[in-house]
Amino acid sequence: MSELGLANFRKETDFLIGIDSDGCAFDSMEIKHKECFIPNFINYFGLQPISKYAREAAEFTNLYSKTRGANRFPAYLLALDLLEERDEVKRRNVTLPKLQGVRDWVERETKLGTKTIGPESEKTGDPDLKQAYAWSKAVDETVKEIVHGVPPFPGVREALQKMKEQADLIVCSATPNEALQNEWTEHEIDQFVKSICGQEAGSKKESLSACQQMGYEPEKMLMIGDAPGDKNAALAVGALFYPINPGHEEESWARFLDEACDRFFAGTYAGDYQKKVIAEFDKYLPEQPPWK
Repeated sequence: MSELGLANFRKETDFLIGIDSDGCAFDSMEIKHKECFIPNFINYFGLQPISKYAREAAEFTNLYSKTRGANRFPAYLLALDLLEERDEVKRRNVTLPKLQGVRDWVERETKLGTKTIGPESEKTGDPDLKQAYAWSKAVDETVKEIVHGVPPFPGVREALQKMKEQADLIVCSATPNEALQNEWTEHEIDQFVKSICGQEAGSKKESLSACQQMGYEPEKMLMIGDAPGDKNAALAVGALFYPINPGHEEESWARFLDEACDRFFAGTYAGDYQKKVIAEFDKYLPEQPPWK
């Protein structure tokens, strides 16, 4: 049984591997955003008159761009910013929420989650925070209701078995802990990881950094993820990064199992090999939306 967070985590091997969950281990990004996040986004922020464009903006910031996999609060604020600029939205004379209170909170808080925005909204009485808390809570409830029976990508279980023989494994994700625990337990792959570090544990960088302080050498730390944020978190602490390419997840896991995993343990992953896989990964996600 894996622990939540790193409170009881102990270094047992020389190697540490962090694995992102949504869109990396599980094919759950599309169902979560399209069925859970976005309908609530439209409902809670009064975007019904521009629902088509709201959906496009949110899908772009969360699934199909360089900000894929980012924490929900900055990613959906960015979707609102994209809507603000869009001519079709301007022509419909819709007043978009500014959510300045949420923007200020995102600047000062590192553990961005439903469990932190709730108490903050109570403490400050800020209407923006209350609105965003209601949305975030509704998202969590919808995820609990809708997202189940979504298996890990083919190859994930085999990769976890192989990694566990030589490394300490953690889940390193921006998803709430409870959802992660449910998903990893439902498919009986929680047995392979020592800790589950979700949104309540802080950012991915913070989780990796906390592990590093337990004595892992940076070149013996690897983050596996499907988003630029995973890459940035790894590189920020000097760790290595292996990409799961969006839309090509099965091939990415097969390559990890066949060659990248062995290279990591043998010390031949860094350098040209890592550069090659990251260069390929960077081509998959654009910075600018197609309507610009």
